[in-house]
Amino acid sequence: MKQVPLPEALAQCARIGYRNVELALLAGYPTEPQKLSAAERKDLRYQVGSLGLSISSLNVNMALGVNEQAHSLNLDTIKVAAEFAHFLSPTNPPIIQTVLGGKSDEWNALKEQMAGQLRAWASTAASSNIVIAVKAHVSMAVNSPERLLWLLHQVERPEIRIAYDYSHFELQGIPLKESLAALAPYTVFVHVKDSQGSGKTGRFLLPGEGRIDYVTYFRLLEQFGYRGPVVVEVSSQIFTKPGYDPIKAAEKSYRVLNAALQVM
Repeated sequence: MKQVPLPEALAQCARIGYRNVELALLAGYPTEPQKLSAAERKDLRYQVGSLGLSISSLNVNMALGVNEQAHSLNLDTIKVAAEFAHFLSPTNPPIIQTVLGGKSDEWNALKEQMAGQLRAWASTAASSNIVIAVKAHVSMAVNSPERLLWLLHQVERPEIRIAYDYSHFELQGIPLKESLAALAPYTVFVHVKDSQGSGKTGRFLLPGEGRIDYVTYFRLLEQFGYRGPVVVEVSSQIFTKPGYDPIKAAEKSYRVLNAALQVM
């Protein structure tokens, strides 16, 4: 809902039936921290509470395996996001959620540097009392459950957990149950969207428009003990298209996911 005024976006999410929302702290978004005044921050916190919503996560866009200047900026991003998180919900701050950058064929060359920089992320997160959930991406260096777990185990810190998004594995033909069984013990956040095609040339869709069986998906989440938020992610492949309607997209996604939950 990048182009929707923030108060309206929150009100629409609550009206539709969503219980929690993710805020994008990216440049050009209404919740970019540097552009929110103190009064706007207070209004945001008040409105979220008055609508009965919670903020599950703060979306940032950081990368590992980068030069020292970019790495330093990432650490600053974590600190800024953490401060915002604690302001929004002092007793239960939302997590920070990010992909990890790089290209899939760069993994072997970058993985040790990525692990070292992730340790620094963990230390910064610890000093800021925040959790960072990292996500695999079909087109990035960390694109599989195996690579994500390798990176996680190089750090072994409670501040670094996993954001699970099956669409990136579905495009690679990785089974849902197999990937969830491996990642669920470390998962604190779930993104849902659909997919079509395969590999890097595949496309992301709204939930229900592709091949993912959400009844099976939700049953497996329950089976593997997941109890955290499930958040719709609308890809830029969708929201940058002419004629995109963010409210209708949110309504359609909710109907699909709620129908699957009713079968549970």
